[in-house]
Amino acid sequence: MFAVYAAEPKPQDPLAALVVGERPEPEVPEGWVPVRVRAASLNMHDLWTLRGVGIKPDRFPMILGCDGAGTLPDGTEVVIHSVVGDPDWTGEETLDPKRTLLTELHQGTFADVVVVPRRNVLPKPASLSFAEAACTGTAWLTAYRMLFVNSGLRPGQTMLVQGASGGVATALVQLGRAAGLRVWATGRNEAKRALAEELGAHETFEPGARLPERVDAVFETVGRATWSHSVKCVRPGGTIVISGATTGDATAAELQRIFFLQLRVVGSTMGSRQELADLLSFLDLTGLRPRIGSELPMERAAEGVRAMLDGDTAGKIVFTRD
Repeated sequence: MFAVYAAEPKPQDPLAALVVGERPEPEVPEGWVPVRVRAASLNMHDLWTLRGVGIKPDRFPMILGCDGAGTLPDGTEVVIHSVVGDPDWTGEETLDPKRTLLTELHQGTFADVVVVPRRNVLPKPASLSFAEAACTGTAWLTAYRMLFVNSGLRPGQTMLVQGASGGVATALVQLGRAAGLRVWATGRNEAKRALAEELGAHETFEPGARLPERVDAVFETVGRATWSHSVKCVRPGGTIVISGATTGDATAAELQRIFFLQLRVVGSTMGSRQELADLLSFLDLTGLRPRIGSELPMERAAEGVRAMLDGDTAGKIVFTRD
């Protein structure tokens, strides 16, 4: 079958690891289902896979793609939940020590067919296109959990989104505006700040800029480049929610400021199946839709990967498959 995959890890040149070609048809274990992929979105996690981060060397070649949407053999339209857990785990599924994301242990969604556990498919709302639905399983679910589960924010409060042009960040801007929060965002250039305002940010700022006032919560996916600014921008008793560090780990934790101002620092990873179901319902009820910056046929996946490597994003990059 057709697939886009990482042939081997290439830490210094991830694009060199990318292959657009053929892979064997997958087997379908008991309790799993095949999904014919109609659309799948690109995530930073795919770049880490190409670099060999978070995946064992013996797992290559690995089909890329953490999330997607498609159809079951009976024609049912579904959205894929990317977190594959231990079937015996009974607690909060994102805390399952044996959990994995697609492309870490199991082959991903950049292919004609992906095979996932039956519980990892959810009905796709008819109001969402396949491309829109393909954005929800990773970036939008991560943003939904950061905002509605881990931040503690209430409508009317103020949030700051750092680096608001990537998939999670643009989702945070859109979700925050729809939920009645005052949304501020930073962007590296005028075009990225304009995008954030178009998506609903009330005000935008250059990275590191002094804000008019401290915010109730900061949402971090950038890491080293913005961490010190994030700690300085949150009010006493406020919250910093972290789901990524694309520029690397912070060089200093700023512990004195954190304990003196009694800040809450909350880690957030992906989301549960129920949270994905709630997110899909939220989009269906409100008419809110993921911002798709680029939609390409899957055969042109290298163009999308290059754009993400260069930081040339304006929302989600989606690959489609007829």
